[in-house]
Amino acid sequence: MIDIVKLCKKIQELYPDIGQSGIDLEFEFDQNHQRWVVDLKKDNHRLKTFLEEGDAEFCISGRQYAGLGIKISQFMNNIAKI
Repeated sequence: MIDIVKLCKKIQELYPDIGQSGIDLEFEFDQNHQRWVVDLKKDNHRLKTFLEEGDAEFCISGRQYAGLGIKISQFMNNIAKI
């Protein structure tokens, strides 16, 4: 199983806009579906997305995962419009 602290740090390294935009990032492993729940929050806005085990390992290895990058960009664009 992936270390949640390492995953969080690596995601913040790969996607530095998260911290620079004041977005809170939380992770939780969903045992029932065997995937990571990625929770992005800023003020009253929230986005939950998911990382499968293999995708999380991909991120830990230092490579950006396009699916997560797209979700983060969409979230940032949506909150910037408000």
